[in-house]
This record gives sequence, C-alpha cells and structure tokens, in this order.
Amino acid sequence: MKRPLLPANQRMLQQVGEQLKLARLRRDLSAEQVAERAGISRGTLIKIETGDEGVAIGMYFRVLIVLNLKEDILQLAKDDILGRKLQDIGLQTKARATKRKTES
Repeated sequence: MKRPLLPANQRMLQQVGEQLKLARLRRDLSAEQVAERAGISRGTLIKIETGDEGVAIGMYFRVLIVLNLKEDILQLAKDDILGRKLQDIGLQTKARATKRKTES
C-alpha cells in the first residue's frame, strides 16, 4: 500500500501542475495538442496539471519538452544546500600531511 503525500507536499505538486497548465495556456495550446505531441493521453495530461502523484516523472518531462521547458528539469536539486552541509560535516581531514619521498 502506497503512502499518501503529506498535504503540504501535495499542494506543491498541485502548484507544479498549475504552472505547467499556465505555460500551456500562454502558448495557446490545447490539452489535446500537448497530449498528442507528448505521446500521452489527454487524461494523463489532466492528471499532471492537477498534481496527481501517481503520474511518472517521465510524463512530466515529456510535457516540459513540448512546452520547450525541458531545461527546467535540471533545476531539481541543483543547489542542494542541506546535502552539501551534511557532506561537509562528514569530511575527514588528515592529522598531518603525507611525507614525500625526496630524490637523492
């Protein structure tokens, strides 16, 4: 049994869907046009635009491609501040520098 998203997380996914819908409307494209170009059903597009958590990320990417927004996917986890801090905490430094062999 899958666990449902927390309400705050569900709202974020709905916001992503709304932003994709607005991008589609700004381009004056119908849902049918985008779905056809993305190779998905109109129903799947509607699920994406309403923030349905059951839609695979690949389907979102197909829509981004059609809307010429595919580069936006590269923004995901781009600036992982928490991850970098955790990585820095775990870094171990040597107590002293390694000895170098000198040539005679």
